[in-house]
Amino acid sequence: MDNTQFAALKAFRDEYKKKCAEWSALSPTLIPLQKEAAAADTPPYPIETPVVYNTALDAITQDDDIKIIVIGDNPGKDEQLAKNQKYLVGQAGKIAQGFFARHPSLGVDFRKNAIILNKTPVHSAKTKHLKFIAAKSAAARDLILQSQLWLAQKTAALAAGVGAQIWLVGYAELKDKGIFVPYRDALKEANVWDALFVFQHFSMNRFLIDLRDFCGGQLDEDSLAQKIAALGRRHRDEIFGA
Repeated sequence: MDNTQFAALKAFRDEYKKKCAEWSALSPTLIPLQKEAAAADTPPYPIETPVVYNTALDAITQDDDIKIIVIGDNPGKDEQLAKNQKYLVGQAGKIAQGFFARHPSLGVDFRKNAIILNKTPVHSAKTKHLKFIAAKSAAARDLILQSQLWLAQKTAALAAGVGAQIWLVGYAELKDKGIFVPYRDALKEANVWDALFVFQHFSMNRFLIDLRDFCGGQLDEDSLAQKIAALGRRHRDEIFGA
């Protein structure tokens, strides 16, 4: 990154860290709701970070060449552990890292050339639990909403500042009536259309399955980047409207 790009990254992460600290003031409200939501379909686990800042941002240096900003849903069980506090460090993250490692023609090291963010930093064991949490508390609902709007606007500015593409991975909750519709609509207003791509999530290998189907079953290394871009634009138009 040049000086201007790195300054944009530093400004974003400093502000994001501050916002996560502010939002964490709601932790006494969030933790019981996060536990209650998970109890229906998730084995017990310790909730250690109800609102998760991605500490991997702090390891980015000016020598790093940021090519994509990957936007997941929200921090899950692994991401919120105190020893981690990083995004996409569970199985989905390993799948993503492996995909790029197997395809060097893309020129992306997932841990060096990608910034990983979410649509909200509010933790839940499963993304669908956010709806339960929002329904139980007006304060939690407002936090989930406001964090989406803030992240959509600031991520758009960050992408422009560092010259990176935006990859939205996982789009079920971006559809009408989904919990992430506010994020979708705010991002659509942010004028990042040409840099925006939408994909299936890396979890359960859905990204790769979808890509293989789109490519007719074979991944040609020479045309892979173009195929990925075409698939990302197709899903972008489906979700956001052409």
